[in-house]
Amino acid sequence: MDMGTPLLLFLLLISSSLLVTISAKFYNDVDITWGNGRGKILDNGQQLQLNLDRTSGSGFQSKNEYLFAKIDMQIKLVPDNSAGTVTAYYLSSQGPKHDEIDYEFLGNLSGDPYIMHTNIFAQGLGNREQQFYLWFDPTLAFHTYSVLWTPNQITFSVDGIPVRVFKNRETELGKVDSNYHYPKSQAMRIYSSLWNADDWATRGGLVKTDWSKAPFVASFSNFSAATSSSNFAGEEALDSNQEQKLQWVRKKYMIYDYCADTKRFPQGLPAECK
Repeated sequence: MDMGTPLLLFLLLISSSLLVTISAKFYNDVDITWGNGRGKILDNGQQLQLNLDRTSGSGFQSKNEYLFAKIDMQIKLVPDNSAGTVTAYYLSSQGPKHDEIDYEFLGNLSGDPYIMHTNIFAQGLGNREQQFYLWFDPTLAFHTYSVLWTPNQITFSVDGIPVRVFKNRETELGKVDSNYHYPKSQAMRIYSSLWNADDWATRGGLVKTDWSKAPFVASFSNFSAATSSSNFAGEEALDSNQEQKLQWVRKKYMIYDYCADTKRFPQGLPAECK
């Protein structure tokens, strides 16, 4: 045996150990919290699936809490006829005055587009919905859905393209609107679930879940959560290209904006909309 052989064996051992650590990502980072076996971690921890049938949906949550973070999750949504189903992916604290940052994907009939629903709660108050169609079929492959949450703003991004920015204007607006708050003091866990919401999810509840298509499956991969604030200042400021893409998405694909819903707010739009 030459002198290089022990070193080679040592490096192979270290490499295999690192591979186990990497492949066990979902085992390390999340707990499947409900669904009685309908949530499954697969591929040695590289992928997670949530299932929904007539009896139950399923869900998971992160083991850790985060106070300001960059969160990325790759998701492949329920394919074909997903009407009545909702795949939720969000950050939330607990309690009646909880904070929350939401993605919800509202299923639809085959061939009709998903609706990506976003919302922000602070101190238990929400009603900040914005909804979008996507510019691709989110059921054919994994796509990355991100939240960058800093003390200054929340940025929602899809495949690196910003789709929504919510700024912290509490110093300015808190004086004129006691209902305006920004999520800044409550740590949040990441949650995801797949569940039946056919009383409202698709065309206001007119289209019901077709249980003959069950089980419905949503798949998750490549979860990451970065909590170091050292890069946040650089990431939260959109460059001209990102700003252009943000406006492109909002012009072509946004289908609902609470800041434009004067019928919903007859006494005047929320302060941050003005």
